[in-house]
Parts: sequence; C-alpha cells; structure tokens
Amino acid sequence: MSRRLPIYIAIDTSGSMYGEAIQSVNVGVQAMLTALRQDPHALDSVYLSIITFDLEVKEVFPLTPLSQVQVTEITCPRSGPTYTGEALALVLKRVKGDIIHSTNERKGDWRPMLFLMTDGSPSDVARYDEIVPQIKKSHFGKIIACAAGPKAKVEQLRKLTDTIVSLDTTDSAAFASFFKWVSASVEMRSSSIGAGSTDILPPPPAEIQIVL
Repeated sequence: MSRRLPIYIAIDTSGSMYGEAIQSVNVGVQAMLTALRQDPHALDSVYLSIITFDLEVKEVFPLTPLSQVQVTEITCPRSGPTYTGEALALVLKRVKGDIIHSTNERKGDWRPMLFLMTDGSPSDVARYDEIVPQIKKSHFGKIIACAAGPKAKVEQLRKLTDTIVSLDTTDSAAFASFFKWVSASVEMRSSSIGAGSTDILPPPPAEIQIVL
C-alpha cells in the first residue's frame, strides 16, 4: 500500500453561513474532489476527512481514500454558535486514531494537512485556546486557515497557524476559488512528498489574499 497523505478539512457551518454561502461551499467541495481525482499522485496517496462545526460538530465522513469519497450535501442551521474549539478537538482525536506511524518494518503516513475555514470566530473561546496548543504539537505537515468574509477574526486564527488566507466575500466565486486553491495545494504536496521540501503552496488566485 502507498504511504497515505491524510487531509482534514474543517468547515464552519454556523448560522451565518446559511443560504448562498453554504450552497457555494457544497459546489466548491465537489469541484475540489473532481480536480483531485484527475491527479494521479493525489489519487494514489490522498485520504480525506471533512468535519463541520456549528452548535454541533459533525464528521461528514472519516478519513477515506480519495477514490471512495462520497459527499452528501453539507447543511447548516439558520442561526447558532461556532464551536471551533470542539471541531479542533475532534480533529485531534481522529488524528491520534487515524495516523499510521513508521516502524522498523514499514513506513507510516506522511504528515497530515489541516484546512480550517470560518466566517466568524470561536464561540467556545476557552475550549479553542485549550485545544490549539495540542493541535500545534500534533506534527501536522501544514495547517492552513481561511478567514471567509469581513466578520472572520484573523487574530483568533493566528493562534492556530501562521498560514492564513482571506476571502473578501462569501459568495460562490470566492468559495469556488478557495476550494480550487485547496485542491491545488493538496496536489502540490502529494506530488512533492518524498522529493524535498513540502512546505510550499501554490500562488492563490485573485479572490484569495495571503494574510501577513
């Protein structure tokens, strides 16, 4: 079996995402899967999991081979909080259970990637502040946060990672660009692992800004 490249995507589905935003996310996720499946490196190594978070934290599907991923429609409530901390806690739990570590007999998984997208800030700040240091110690190959729209709080995301991108709006064009960029980032990593530096990302499209 090829070494796996685990990819975890955590998506904010709180009430503020209701309507066009969550519809655009669904379109973007499907476009991302289509793009990834056209890349032989990704198809050979990528395992994907999607987790959503609002008042509840849901595992849309566990870590699954890219070729076998089937995504049902992602929905969100009309209102409600953003439990980002609980979402990261579930990611941490899954990573601890999912990742195959190297031994003398076999090579384990490549270091996983985590993408987190939110249009607000954590409602469970204390839980978020508790989990973030544990996430950062979990040896992710890359953690990428997306601040979607003007109400997303970049200062909270800075606690999680130095790699932050922002979307000015939460319309279909912005989310399509974000998930297209996610697929390009995953493709770049899957094709470069084992061949030098993997800490590089493709340049973002015009709809996405790198937060410095």
